[in-house]
Amino acid sequence: MKPKTKNIQLLEEIRSILKQARQQAVTAVNSAMVFAYWEIGKRIVQEEQKGSERAEYGSYLLKELAKNLSNDFGKSFDARELRRIRQFYLSFPIRDTVRPELSWSHYRLLIRIEDETVKNFYLRESVSQHWSTRKLDRNISSQYYQRILSSQSNIENTAETEAVSKLDFIKNPYVLEFLELPANLTHQEKDIEKGIIAHLQSFLLELGKGFAFVAQQKLIRTETSDFFIDLVFYNYHLKCFVVIDIKSGKLSHQDIGQLDMYVRMFDELEKSDTDNPTIGILLCADTDNVVAKYSVLSDKNNLFASKYQMYLPSEEELQHFIEKDLE
Repeated sequence: MKPKTKNIQLLEEIRSILKQARQQAVTAVNSAMVFAYWEIGKRIVQEEQKGSERAEYGSYLLKELAKNLSNDFGKSFDARELRRIRQFYLSFPIRDTVRPELSWSHYRLLIRIEDETVKNFYLRESVSQHWSTRKLDRNISSQYYQRILSSQSNIENTAETEAVSKLDFIKNPYVLEFLELPANLTHQEKDIEKGIIAHLQSFLLELGKGFAFVAQQKLIRTETSDFFIDLVFYNYHLKCFVVIDIKSGKLSHQDIGQLDMYVRMFDELEKSDTDNPTIGILLCADTDNVVAKYSVLSDKNNLFASKYQMYLPSEEELQHFIEKDLE
């Protein structure tokens, strides 16, 4: 090995060591600050409980603390931030439930969630999926948890554990606001597909756990015809391919039949022996429960129809959608 080559290799090794050390240092600092804020929140709550007029005393206490701490440590400890720190302790009163893998920015988002079940879900997913603050914020805003519940409500036989587990990875609806296409217009399928490819990283975040991009307009060739599948992904948790067919209109029997054919062909011509059966997702502008009920969608646990939306739904809109889906 030439000296210059050795030097390059040594340089890369040193860079790797320094990057790892810096990351560990950042993680250690974040963890230390999170637990420090928890201790501060605990002391504030304990002190408030000593006062005879809790609400009035609590407000006075925070103002006095903010005034003095701001002088010592800067404006980051104003009364608003101290209220967040106090809420942090009240939201996670057991110290062992605080996860050091998450930053204070993560917890600032989590403490806004009142429902304990929902909050714990986002906490677990943030840790297990290594969500950034940006991804956590978007998933909360786009109601990731509620959309998974909406998908799971479509399974009539809850004993079908395989199908239910797959629905942990399938959402309804999919929110595509990052495509920046007008929400009040009918879009061409090619424009949606083009937008997804242009914003592939954002679409992968929206798809969820374990998805990797494989192909666009995947050619499937038979003895007599050529077919093109809009999008193909692979999910390494489910260990299977996921084919997506985009339809800019309402769900129809013809669309479902085409997706079923694509999945069958992909299984026969592309899937390896080590892969699980292919999943098909029909991404359409609107679903139709009657069509879904009287089609192969109701018989197969590897075919799904999901609606797409070009804007972030409000909680009321999403609740209405879930109730309509259940009906």
